[in-house]
Amino acid sequence: MNNRNNIRYVVGTVWACAALTMLPSSAIAHDDEGEGSQSQIRRGYEINPVTLNLHGKNRALVGLGSYIVNTTGCNDCHTHPSYLPGHNPFLGQPELINAAQFMSGGRTFPPSPFVSANLTPDASGKPAGLTFDQFRTTLRTGHNPLDPPGVLLQIMPWPVFGKKTDFDLRAIYEYLSAIPSLPDNPTPGP
Repeated sequence: MNNRNNIRYVVGTVWACAALTMLPSSAIAHDDEGEGSQSQIRRGYEINPVTLNLHGKNRALVGLGSYIVNTTGCNDCHTHPSYLPGHNPFLGQPELINAAQFMSGGRTFPPSPFVSANLTPDASGKPAGLTFDQFRTTLRTGHNPLDPPGVLLQIMPWPVFGKKTDFDLRAIYEYLSAIPSLPDNPTPGP
């Protein structure tokens, strides 16, 4: 970890731990080590590949959201290409996420017409342009309220994400609202 990332991690961890103490104890899950979400929050900040805008954000939720997003494969579909040249772990190379296009969508799924969505915040700070209620509805039902009625997401594993708790979905949303806002990926492809 370079000095800049180390400083971001330390500052983020301090804020996350402080924010975590403000959460009711019932909102804090515990892992096998008894650390609960604190270890996931710390890990979320460690593995986050982009500079975060934490102004006005719940730092504990951002860290937990980073943990969930960055350990469940969101990058594989919503960042194109997922890794920088020479840094694809699937080719035995040291992993380096494509931060310049992080979560800006653009992955195509030939021969289908489907393209992964840009999940970065819009001009008003809403991930993918969705309010939290719209985001939660999309992940629970597979229908994005901004799409025509009856249209369901065909590639996104919404049945899996729909099983997450509201707290988990809120953490994902908070993290996505803290990542850099990017225009739709200019180089879509498989």
